Amino acid sequence: MFKPFMLLFPVLAAAGCATPQSRLETGLIEAGLSRGQSACMADRMAGQLSLMQLRRIASLGNFRGESVRSMSASRFLHNVRSLDDPEILSVTTRAALGCAISR
Repeated sequence: MFKPFMLLFPVLAAAGCATPQSRLETGLIEAGLSRGQSACMADRMAGQLSLMQLRRIASLGNFRGESVRSMSASRFLHNVRSLDDPEILSVTTRAALGCAISR
């Protein structure tokens, strides 16, 4: 009776252990950024934003369906700006530029 739950418990526990940085990275990937760009930006942003801010940007759906390569910088910043948080905009912009330059 409890055996199926015991087998499922480690999977559920591991899923709950995702760090805010890994959630942000996954959110950026789902938003259309490459894995490398997402990892770089998440690493730079994780220590600078609050948990709530990280969750907000990770769940930003405005990028879905758009190719980041064809997206202009102004369109990218417009999407981030829609969160109406100057700190998120500043940190995201610096992270994006820093990661683009470091490539």
